[in-house]
Amino acid sequence: MSDPVPWSWPFGLPVVQAPMAGGASTPRLAAAVSEAGGLGFLAAGYKTAAQTRQEIERTRELTSRPFGVNVFMPTADDVDQAEIEAYAKVIEGEARRLSATLGVPRGGDDDFPAKVADLLADPPAVVSFTFGCPEDELIQAFRREGTTVMVTVTSAAEARLASAADVLCVQGEEAGGHRGSFTNADAEAMSLERLLSRVREVSRLPLIAAGGVASAADVSRVLSAGAVAAAAGTAFLLCPESGTGEVHRAALTDPRFTRTAVTRAFTGRPARGLVNRFMTEYSGLAPAAYPQLHHLTAPLRRAAAAGGDAETPHLWAGTSWNRARNTSAADIATNLSAI
Repeated sequence: MSDPVPWSWPFGLPVVQAPMAGGASTPRLAAAVSEAGGLGFLAAGYKTAAQTRQEIERTRELTSRPFGVNVFMPTADDVDQAEIEAYAKVIEGEARRLSATLGVPRGGDDDFPAKVADLLADPPAVVSFTFGCPEDELIQAFRREGTTVMVTVTSAAEARLASAADVLCVQGEEAGGHRGSFTNADAEAMSLERLLSRVREVSRLPLIAAGGVASAADVSRVLSAGAVAAAAGTAFLLCPESGTGEVHRAALTDPRFTRTAVTRAFTGRPARGLVNRFMTEYSGLAPAAYPQLHHLTAPLRRAAAAGGDAETPHLWAGTSWNRARNTSAADIATNLSAI
């Protein structure tokens, strides 16, 4: 592979606030990071097109600087309904304990067509896609609107499939939350630096490095490895602008949580979080069924969080969770870029 095409990072500081679906990403957070000179992101996952538009408009009220919106690609993975039903029986006791009812393990497209139509009608500066790559025609449609298209990849093979994108977000195994792979099949996870090297061998696109980024030294390292910017998510979880729930927020500084691991127990798709009781008990039993398990366990996780129980809900966090600090998003973005 020849040298990458020269490309200057156009968004100021080489720092991206990673989109975190489920509540942590907020208009305040995205706007604060963008105002500080980085690239803030909204997370459209689990929201309707109308809800996403409301967040876009709120972010525009808070900043005139560029920001991005992340969209989940609809899953095309087959699931085994019998495995889902068996898992539901396994966790029924959790529902009884919490006086909750298991959710309906439905599939769905996460309102993808409506979100895409709305974004094309009035797009942000950047639209990123996770869990797959959109068709070339859709990428070209955004490009005609002047929007940069980013695709999350977790392997060199995915990078090849995403060759029509403008930028690749290379997600190493250290990243918190869901692995952004194109399929839900079990696959080799690679460290960020190794993955950057593998992707650079097959792609000349600009690369954003994600996974375990928590300091200026981390940013410097991935820039030296060929990335044009670094994405951080866990680093922003404790800042006041984030929507991190109180139980999750407290767990990030609770000494009883000593490590992270990857599990399917909460959503049916590999995701990294703090190791708690639910993860320990059910990781080996959960089938590959996303978003079905996400919807199945959602009422349990909400009930546990409402009751202050940190041993039952997901506590998404990357390997650098113990370096997260309760300080402003602007300070975090600025400190990350102090290289």
